[in-house]
Amino acid sequence: MHPPPRRRGTRGWPIRTSSSPTGTWRPCPTGERTGEHRQATTRETVRPEGKVMPRGVTWIHNRAVGIDPATHTVTLGDGTAMGYDQLVLAPGIQLNFDAVPGLAETLGRDGVSSNYRVDLAPRTWQFIQQATSGTALFVTPPGPIKCAGAPQKIAYLAADWWRRQGLADRMKLIMVLSTAAMFSQPDWGRVLKRVAADYGIEVRHNTQLVEVDGPNRRAVLLDTATGAKEETSFEVLHTAPPQSAPDWIRDSPLADPDSPYGYLKADQHTLRHPGWPEVFTLGDAANLPTSKTGAAIRKQAPVVAANVLAARRGAPSVARYDGYTSCPVVTEHNRMLLAEFDYALTPRPTFPVIDTMRPRYDMYLLKRYALPQMYWHGLLRGRA
Repeated sequence: MHPPPRRRGTRGWPIRTSSSPTGTWRPCPTGERTGEHRQATTRETVRPEGKVMPRGVTWIHNRAVGIDPATHTVTLGDGTAMGYDQLVLAPGIQLNFDAVPGLAETLGRDGVSSNYRVDLAPRTWQFIQQATSGTALFVTPPGPIKCAGAPQKIAYLAADWWRRQGLADRMKLIMVLSTAAMFSQPDWGRVLKRVAADYGIEVRHNTQLVEVDGPNRRAVLLDTATGAKEETSFEVLHTAPPQSAPDWIRDSPLADPDSPYGYLKADQHTLRHPGWPEVFTLGDAANLPTSKTGAAIRKQAPVVAANVLAARRGAPSVARYDGYTSCPVVTEHNRMLLAEFDYALTPRPTFPVIDTMRPRYDMYLLKRYALPQMYWHGLLRGRA
């Protein structure tokens, strides 16, 4: 049974309480909004690079456009070639919106958006609020992407919004997944399957978005198992773009030939390049069998630092990364589950006394307030 739609500013406004894992609905006295929190602004999520630059480093205000490990040089955007004795690569990931015909041309218009660009996230929210009926598509592209749970998070937040507005029966929600599984870790995958079912979300596995006609609000989906294509109309379309290593990495000798997306080759434990031992890598561009998340980088950074220092002493790389990653999946406006696991997909909970395999209000508070502070004041400063 769905809860009734909320009505702001009136006595009896239904809200979620934090005493139950699934939430219970009760009358709300005027002014009381248990579990409701101010949304973060875009400005709160960014900092000038100079404000977060570590002390004691030389900051080169330029970008890398090429690399030649044979000559130990990195080419910068102005043509300058810089030499190195050791190299740590963390170039991030490239968003390829133009890989889907019609997508790049309609982004930010015609109900089409992507939270993978910070300027488009407010448009996503606007399109969701404006929609009162019709089909909403939420797409995860093929291949490894950063924060693979993000395309599902916005689907759940949108479903929660439409439910709370009393519009759930007027919206058809389709989640498009390129994989056969709901989530890479099966335990949390089963939980998310129930979450999607509770919202009435239709999940299409082994399916890809292959074309977008924004002005006519039409999308073409490909069933990769059968090869069949289906054209569908939409009111809202949110997609994560296909992603790859930056072109200058993908075209370099350091790219892993086993990665069709050009990600960097690295020993999965030492994070050292097997062919070029003076090169280390971490972050989203590394071709590692784990999810690409900030939590993974947090565990990779100390391993790289220790092994770089060991290499300078001529010692072996003894620090090891076990594949730990974490995906905080927001399932409604004030609930979150925290998926943590390693290379073997073994759960690795930070809070073993808390059941994080269900959406929780306290985990939402962790996401909303604690993790940003940990990022800005801990992770970026090497303290966490």
